[in-house]
Amino acid sequence: MRLVIFDIDGTLVDSQQEITQAMNHGMSAAGLPEMEPARILSIVGLSLPVAVERLLPGAGPDLHERVVAGYRESFIAARAAGALPPLYPGALDCLDALASLDRVALGIATGKPARGLAAILDAHGLTARFVTRQSADGHPSKPHPAMLESALSETGVGAGRAVMVGDSTFDMEMARAAGMAGFGVGWGFCPAEALQAAGARLVAPDYPALTRALLEWADE
Repeated sequence: MRLVIFDIDGTLVDSQQEITQAMNHGMSAAGLPEMEPARILSIVGLSLPVAVERLLPGAGPDLHERVVAGYRESFIAARAAGALPPLYPGALDCLDALASLDRVALGIATGKPARGLAAILDAHGLTARFVTRQSADGHPSKPHPAMLESALSETGVGAGRAVMVGDSTFDMEMARAAGMAGFGVGWGFCPAEALQAAGARLVAPDYPALTRALLEWADE
C-alpha cells in the first residue's frame, strides 16, 4: 500500500483571497494596519495561532488572540454566506486517477482546524476520498511531523511508502522530518526554489504533471 497525503490551502484549494481577507479582518479588528497579501501568504500552512505569532513577533498574547478571533470571525461569516474557495484545475482528476489504484490510499494534513477541514471537504464532496484526515487540532503546527506520523499510524503505511504533497516549505520540512518524500506544487503560495531548498523531491508546475509524477512514484 502507498499513501499520498495532500495539503489543502494552496495545494487542493485556491483559498488565497479568503485567507488574506480573513487575516486582514483580524488585523483591523485588533486595531492594526492591513498587511500585504504576500506577507500573509508566506505563513500559510502553519496553524493559525502560530501563523499570527510569526506575523506579529513583537506583539503580546492578548493582541495575538484578538487577531485570531477576528480571522475566525471572517471565516465563519464567509461560510455562512455560502462562500467556497474553488479546487485548483485538475485537482479532482488527480484524485480520481489515484483513487482508481487499489494500492494507493489518500490522506490530508492541514494547518486548518478539524471543523474548517470538515466544512471544506464536505462542501466539495471529498470527505470519503481520504482515509486519514489530520488537522491542527491535537497536533503541533507544521513543520512538526506529528500529523504525518499519525497518518502513517492510522493507515499502517511505512514512511518510505508515503509522500506529502504541498505548496509550502513547512510541508516539505514536515515530510523530511517524518522520513517521507515531499512533492511540491508550483501553483500555490511558495516559490519553487524555496520548496526545493526545503527538500522537495520535485516541484510540479501543474496538476497533470503532479498526477504523472504520483502515478510513476506509486509504481516504484
